[in-house]
Amino acid sequence: MSQHPDRGADAEPRPEGGPGQLALGVPAEAKAAARRRPAPAPPGLADVDPVAEVLVDVPLAHLDRVFEYAVPAPLAQSAQPGVRVKVRFAGGDRDGFVVSRKAEAEHPGKLAPLRRVVSPEPVLTPPLIRLCRAVADRWAGTLGDVLRLAVPPRHAQAEQAAPTADDASPRPPSPAPGAWEGYPGGAAFLGRIATGEAPRAAWLATPSAADASHDWPAAVATAVLTALSAGRGALVVVPDARDVARVDAALTALDPDAGQVVLTADLGPRARYTAWLSVLRGAGRAVIGTRAAMFAPVRDLGLVVCWDDGDDLHAEPHAPYPHVREVLALRSELEGAAALFGGFVRTAEVERMVQTGWARPVQAPPATLRAGAPRVLVAGEGHEPERDAAADTARLPSLAWRTAAKALDDGPVLVQVPRRGYVPALACQQCRTPARCPACHGPLMLAGGSGVPTCRWCATASVGWRCPECGDRRLRSVVVGARRTAEELGRAFPGTPVVTSGGGQVVARVPARRALVIATPGAEPVADGGYAAALLLDPWALLGRSDLRAGEEALRRWADAAALVRSSTLGGVVVLAGPGGLPPVEALVRWAPTWHSGRELSARQALGFPPARAVATLTGPAAAVDELVAGAHLPGDVEVLGPVPVPPQRSAAPDDEPPVRLVLRTAPAARDRLADGLKGAAAGRSARKRPGSVRVQVDPLDLV
Repeated sequence: MSQHPDRGADAEPRPEGGPGQLALGVPAEAKAAARRRPAPAPPGLADVDPVAEVLVDVPLAHLDRVFEYAVPAPLAQSAQPGVRVKVRFAGGDRDGFVVSRKAEAEHPGKLAPLRRVVSPEPVLTPPLIRLCRAVADRWAGTLGDVLRLAVPPRHAQAEQAAPTADDASPRPPSPAPGAWEGYPGGAAFLGRIATGEAPRAAWLATPSAADASHDWPAAVATAVLTALSAGRGALVVVPDARDVARVDAALTALDPDAGQVVLTADLGPRARYTAWLSVLRGAGRAVIGTRAAMFAPVRDLGLVVCWDDGDDLHAEPHAPYPHVREVLALRSELEGAAALFGGFVRTAEVERMVQTGWARPVQAPPATLRAGAPRVLVAGEGHEPERDAAADTARLPSLAWRTAAKALDDGPVLVQVPRRGYVPALACQQCRTPARCPACHGPLMLAGGSGVPTCRWCATASVGWRCPECGDRRLRSVVVGARRTAEELGRAFPGTPVVTSGGGQVVARVPARRALVIATPGAEPVADGGYAAALLLDPWALLGRSDLRAGEEALRRWADAAALVRSSTLGGVVVLAGPGGLPPVEALVRWAPTWHSGRELSARQALGFPPARAVATLTGPAAAVDELVAGAHLPGDVEVLGPVPVPPQRSAAPDDEPPVRLVLRTAPAARDRLADGLKGAAAGRSARKRPGSVRVQVDPLDLV
């Protein structure tokens, strides 16, 4: 029998007759006695620790704290710290997590009781909540927002299917150093992990496309197995699912019984929660995953690994926008775990870790690096100029065509074509150096129909702009994107199979036979035995981006593609279809990524850019941004740039106030103080129910 939502299980049934009639078989005296019957007494409270501190899932910044609730006696055993509960909050039922239990309440009044325990699974462990709180504080966010990223939604069937830890399972044997012997300090790094220490390394990987046993997935698998042999857990975060599959296969080849867990966001709700629970319960001591795995609750974490930290897939697009590199660095400090940040290039952030001593460099000697890399040619540097007078401007110079034609006889040829959709940028007409503001060094744009170059950051007009490299005053819009590349090359090389990878269709691997592989950056397939050659087309589409990281990103994309090509000793060749002389191009030709990262960090220190300076951006209506800045009580050493207008979102109503962006800069030592001030100001606006939403990003990745 269905029940009225406001009536208990003992309530009398409704009359089946008309008005004034009684239900058949129910005397009037019995109904009157039922009305006089007292309501059942509420259950008593738990005998031990009858007060629970609950983190309620509410999106308001000023409610980012725990609330006290009474623990009824029937829930005394199940309402343990870490479990999901339902509580009454602001007139409705809300989800929450029990953070702790205690004997006495701080609130002087009567406490509302817990409604029910959703699941007895303690999903919020003390290390996880400590990490989430640190992430929320560092990025000026709320703990609830971080928990939504860290703890996947519950799936009841997954709780029954997830395995539990087998404490009797033996530890795997310690592996041989393998590829790490080729790096000075590599074997010592593994030795410290094996003894339970927590070393931190900035690893510059040597390309080895033709040797699968010495490629980067095999080296990562060796480090993971070393941590497992020491009785500790390991966490590996890579940019995409293809990299996950490569590391997973390498670890399985090294030890089929390693029992690693793959954790990615595209597994689906049930599979993802099952994998996450197996890690929580200790059944999986090694986790390999994408960005969704950075909060994985690995027991006794002994090693964190981040591969290719410059990839934008490592940046979380949801508030408070944490980055995998920084989250894993926090976990290394909070949980005493070793840290390994690797890639074929080094970002300015990792370079700063090295220069400050937070991490030690692990890299092969320059001669070994160059021997493992392919030969790099730049079409615009005068290779047979009489045969290719337009080599620095042609989309497919004759040098690139001849290189591909010769290499196709030995295997596949990779053609990297930049993605479409980059924001048009301004650059020097003569040397194509990206145009920057003389005042704050932000990127320039053409303001409205005036044709005057104006800074995107501080809105300063640069009427007399002059190129700092060549002195030219002319500006041009940099060419971006590529069209019909596969069709063009198919006509240029008739009879050659053409494989495309990118967008919605990404190819993981191609065989070692004649083929042209057209791929966008990040979607390059792995070739069996390595590519015979690679062509890097439209380099200005990467170099000309109006982005702080344009040069660093271009070098990283080129190096990732070049690392898939056979070494120079095996005849591997890479052709960059553009002029030389720019630092990213020179770094690729000489395969000197550390030279470029050191130069990049020095330039950012001189110009006041991250990571040399702590930066926060505020985006929203002008009045709301001004109110937030005023409420943050910023110290005098915080530099304010802007505000400048930004394009409104597609979902914005026509009558909404146009958004603006404000940039705040301060010293790295004052970063936490800046985040605390912005977080407190956001909570104050939330408590006063002020109109206008402001997006706060601390150390944004896309500073343009």
